[in-house]
Amino acid sequence: MSRQLLPVLLPLLLLGAWSPWGQEQGPESPSEEPPEEEIPKEDGILVLSRHTLGLALREHPGLLVEFYAPWCGHCKALAPEYSKAAALLAAESMAVTLAKVDGPAQLELAEEFGVTEYPTLKFFRHGNRTHPEEYTGPREAERIVEWLRRRVGPSATRLEDEAGAQALIDARDLVVIGFFQDLQGEDVGTFLALARDALDMTFGLTDQPQLFQHFGLTKDTVVLFKKFDEGRADFPVDEELGLDLGDLSRFLVTHSMRLVTEFNSQTSPKIFAARILNHLLLFLNQSLAVHRELLAGFGEAAPRFRGQVLFVVVDVAADNEHVLQYFGVKAEAAPTLRLVNVETTKKYAPVDGDPVTAASVTAFCHAVFNGQVKVRCRLLTVGGEPRPHPPSSVGDGNSSCERPPPCGGRPSAAYPADRHPGRGLPHPAEDPPTSLGEDPWQSAWPGFPQPYLLSQEVPPDWDQRPVKTLVGKNFEQVAFDETKNVFVKFYAPWCTHCKEMAPAWEALAEKYKDHEDVIIAELDATANELDTFTVHGFPTLMYFPAGPGRKVTEYKSSRDLETLSKFLDNGGATHQLHCGVQGGAVVSCVPHTTAGRKPPRVPEGAVPCK
Repeated sequence: MSRQLLPVLLPLLLLGAWSPWGQEQGPESPSEEPPEEEIPKEDGILVLSRHTLGLALREHPGLLVEFYAPWCGHCKALAPEYSKAAALLAAESMAVTLAKVDGPAQLELAEEFGVTEYPTLKFFRHGNRTHPEEYTGPREAERIVEWLRRRVGPSATRLEDEAGAQALIDARDLVVIGFFQDLQGEDVGTFLALARDALDMTFGLTDQPQLFQHFGLTKDTVVLFKKFDEGRADFPVDEELGLDLGDLSRFLVTHSMRLVTEFNSQTSPKIFAARILNHLLLFLNQSLAVHRELLAGFGEAAPRFRGQVLFVVVDVAADNEHVLQYFGVKAEAAPTLRLVNVETTKKYAPVDGDPVTAASVTAFCHAVFNGQVKVRCRLLTVGGEPRPHPPSSVGDGNSSCERPPPCGGRPSAAYPADRHPGRGLPHPAEDPPTSLGEDPWQSAWPGFPQPYLLSQEVPPDWDQRPVKTLVGKNFEQVAFDETKNVFVKFYAPWCTHCKEMAPAWEALAEKYKDHEDVIIAELDATANELDTFTVHGFPTLMYFPAGPGRKVTEYKSSRDLETLSKFLDNGGATHQLHCGVQGGAVVSCVPHTTAGRKPPRVPEGAVPCK
C-alpha cells in the first residue's frame, strides 16, 4: 500500500472496526424483512393481525376469515359453531383453514376489506388478497363446511350409471340432477353455479344416454327428486334461451317446499326464505282429531296455488303464541284461516264461517286474488299531491328507528311485524261489480273475505291526558275530525328516538291543551294497524288539518318544542298545496300560506276550495 494513502485509510479502517455500520447487517436492517411471526391459534382457528394475514394467505390455499368484535352478540353466538366447523374441516383434511380477526383491534384490516358490520366472513382462495368472496351462507357448523366443500371441490357429483344415480337419490330428501347432453356447455356452468349455494339440496349431473332413457328424458332437463308430495319435478332447459339461473332458482325453491308446511322453529327460516309472498295459514289444534281431519282438504287445495301461496299449518297448542298474537287470533278461534302478504303485511280473513274444505279454501284464495274484497284504501292529500299512502320515512336530519330486520340478517322465526314497501296482493284494475245494490266501497261485501287490522282496545281515559291515546279503533274518528287540527306521533315502545322526543311531545300537548281545535296524540304503531297508510319508521309525525278532504302532512323538521309549536301556529305546513279529492280525482287545489310569506302559484286549472 502506498505510504501516501496510509494516513488517509487508517482512520477509516479504525472507524469501520468500532462502528456498527462496519458489522454484518442483522435482521433489524431496513433492507430485509423482519422474521415472520408464528400465527397463534384458538380452538383450531388462526388468530390473525395485520402482520400475519399475508403469511396465512401464503400458507393456506383456502382461508375463511371471520371479522368479529368482542362485544358483538351475533359473534358470540357464532363462536362455538365456527370452532366446530374448524374441527370438522380438520377431520376431513380439507384444504381450507378457518381464521378470525378482531375488527376493532385491527382497524386497518377491517377498512381494507370494507367491513362495516360484525360478524363478516370472507373466503380467500390461492392467496388472492384483493378479491375475497363474501360468505353469505348459514351460520351452523355443518352448513359452513358444506359451503366450503362446494368451493374447493365439485359442487355436483358426476353420475355414470343407474346405480350411482339411484344411490344419490336415495341418500337425501332433496336431490337435483342435471341431465345435459354436453357437459362442456354454458348451461352446465349455470347449473354448477347454482349448486354452489343451494346447500339444502344435493346435486348431480350426467351426460349418459342410458340415464336419459332410464328417467324418461329426451332433452336437457334439470330434475328435482324429493321424498314427499309428487316425488319429482322437471325443469326442461329452453333450447333457444338456455338455462336461466333465476328461473331455475325460483323453480327449485318453489318445488322443494312441501305443499303444506307445519310452522315451527325448524321450518320457519325456510318458509320466509321461500320468496313466496302470500302465505295461507290454517290455525288448528293438532291434539284434536276433528281438527286433524281438516288437513286433507287444506292440502287438496294447495297444488293449484303452488308458487303463488305457501300453505302453512299453525298448531295453536304448540309454542306459537307469537304467531297468534301477530294475527290477533285466539287459540279458541281455531280452526280458522288467515291469508297474509308478508311484504305488505295485508291480512285477510274469511267472513262466512264455512268449514275448512278444499272448496272453501280455494274459494277464499280466489276471492282475495280476484279482488273480491272490501279494499278500504282512501286517497289522502299529502303535500298537495293525492296519493294512497303518505311518505314512509322521517327525513331532514332527524334520526328514526326502522322496524328491526330479522336477527343477524337471518329469516325471522315468526311472522314479523315489519312492513316493507313493495308489491301487495293483486287489486282489481277497475271498480268491483255493483250488483249488491249499494256502493261497495262504503260497506262490507257479505260472504267475501275482509282485510282486517290489529287494534288495541280504546282506553277509557284515552282523552284525559294532554297527549291523547289513539288506537286502531278510534284513529279514523279522531284524526279525520273536520273540526280539529290533529298532530299524531306514531311510535314504537322500543324506539330510543321516540323516548328522546317524548318530553318535547308532552310539553307541546301541555302548551296546546286549552286550544279546543288542536289535538296532540300518539299511537303505538307496533300494536295498531291502519288501513289509511302504513308507518315504516319511528317516530313518524303526521298532521291532519281541520276541514274536508282527508288532508295529511308529514312533519319533517326538528323535534324540539319551539319548532313543533311554530309548525302548529303556522297551520301545519308551509308552501304546500292542499287539494280536495273526490272519486279519486282532484277537484280543488288551493295554496296553504304562512303569514308573511308569498303563497306558491296555484296550478293551472285548479278550482279554489269553497
